[in-house]
Amino acid sequence: MANFNRVIVMGNLTRDPELRYTPSGAAVTSFGLGINRRFRDSSGAPKEEVTFVEIVAWGKQAELCTEYLKKGRLVLIEGRLRQERWESREGESRSAVKVVAERIQFLPNGRPQAAEGDPEGEGTGASESDVPF
Repeated sequence: MANFNRVIVMGNLTRDPELRYTPSGAAVTSFGLGINRRFRDSSGAPKEEVTFVEIVAWGKQAELCTEYLKKGRLVLIEGRLRQERWESREGESRSAVKVVAERIQFLPNGRPQAAEGDPEGEGTGASESDVPF
C-alpha cells in the first residue's frame, strides 16, 4: 500500500523565527506554532485546547519567514511530517515530530501589525501583497 505524508495547519507563531545556515550555505529557520481548538465539553462548558507544533522551513522561504513573520502572526502551513531522533546528554533516546514547510501563507491577524517604533499599531509592516510567494 502507498504512503501519504501531508499536513495542513493554521495557527499563531509562538516565537520569532530563528534563521541559521548549514555548513553548505542553505538557509533554515524554525519556529513554533500554536493551534487553538475551541469546543464544548460533555456538560456544555466552553473549553479551549492548544496544540504546539514545531515548523521548519528551508531556502528562500526560510529567509522570507525570518523577514516577515513575528511572534503572534497567523500563518497557514502546508508540508510534511518528519521525525527527528537523537540521544540526550544522559544517553536516553529522544524524538520529536516536526512539520517541514513546503508552502507558507501569511494571513492577516484581523488587527494592524504594529511597525517598529509604532506602539499604537497605526502603521503596518509588510502586507501579504508585499511577500513574494
